[in-house]
Amino acid sequence: MTTQTILILVLIGIVAGILSGFVGVGGGILIVPALVYFLGMSQHEAQGTSLFVLLLPVGILAVINYSKSGYMDWKFGLIIALTFVVGGFIGSKLALKISPAVVKLIFGLIMAVVSIKLIYSGLNGLSNES
Repeated sequence: MTTQTILILVLIGIVAGILSGFVGVGGGILIVPALVYFLGMSQHEAQGTSLFVLLLPVGILAVINYSKSGYMDWKFGLIIALTFVVGGFIGSKLALKISPAVVKLIFGLIMAVVSIKLIYSGLNGLSNES
């Protein structure tokens, strides 16, 4: 592993961590595309690596901050986490059965739709503030 690769990985981790703590995103939205475009990983490799990151308690300090501020529903989170395990298993089985190009296309379409909806709702929120 080269110094440049390590630096890219460190930057991906720092930026993903900041975005995760700031707006609750980072894994799929940042880590996967960064691994594909900056390090040349396949879509499957990038998704697997991003999921590996989620296995570790990377967000624990952010979780503590949100919890201390009263912005966390542990019951909702536990239900989502438990069912996320099942969904992750099913989704990974499906993704690994289709070509990385199709997975990349689906991933990009989902990101585009979510982005457009967030931008639109943000613009509506700004216009309602005045």
